[in-house]
Amino acid sequence: MVNLPEPGRRVVVRYLLPTGQATDALGELLSADAETVVVDGKRGVERIRVADIVAAKEVPPPPAPRVRRPPQH
Repeated sequence: MVNLPEPGRRVVVRYLLPTGQATDALGELLSADAETVVVDGKRGVERIRVADIVAAKEVPPPPAPRVRRPPQH
């Protein structure tokens, strides 16, 4: 089992696709058990087989959005 924080935390999970290519899921950890890790990110809810995971860790919250200022003349 990969070492993940408790659900509700922001994580990045690197895992292998069926093609063998690696990809990342970045978002809120919804659940994790011995077989599946579920992450809710920008691509929606991703269910990842633990056997396909290469690495996983907790990451800090996203940066605050930048405030747009009107152009100065």
